[in-house]
Amino acid sequence: MKLAEALILRADCQKRLEQLRARILLCVKVQEGDVPPEDPAALLAEAARTADQFERLIQQVNRTNSVTRLEGSSLSDLLARRDVLSQRRTLLTAVAEAAVVQQNAYSKSEVRFRSTVDIAALRKQADELAKEHRELDARIQEANWKTDLVP
Repeated sequence: MKLAEALILRADCQKRLEQLRARILLCVKVQEGDVPPEDPAALLAEAARTADQFERLIQQVNRTNSVTRLEGSSLSDLLARRDVLSQRRTLLTAVAEAAVVQQNAYSKSEVRFRSTVDIAALRKQADELAKEHRELDARIQEANWKTDLVP
């Protein structure tokens, strides 16, 4: 199995666990004399099996990411870099948006605001980070489809 396939299965397990959780919560209480729409014990058993599969996939993906090399770094290191690029871009975008001054002056007594940062420079940096993130993500995705999952 390729790493990308395992990532898809891992995401499916995560979604399945969320769905099972919601279904179980609907079945744990019923009015006296009523029957639950599904057997909560069976749903709990299915959730346990899904959680076990989810755990195995996480372990295999983590091992694979640790030993797989791309551009002189492990996939784990590149994933960390990608996540930080995203966080930095999000921060710069939020700062630039917060710094935009909109004057709604109705009288001379109203407080006037001014920006304390270079909005254009922040947006340019954010755009550069977004580009770097996209390019790195594309290389990671390509590696995911070429890399065999470590057992």
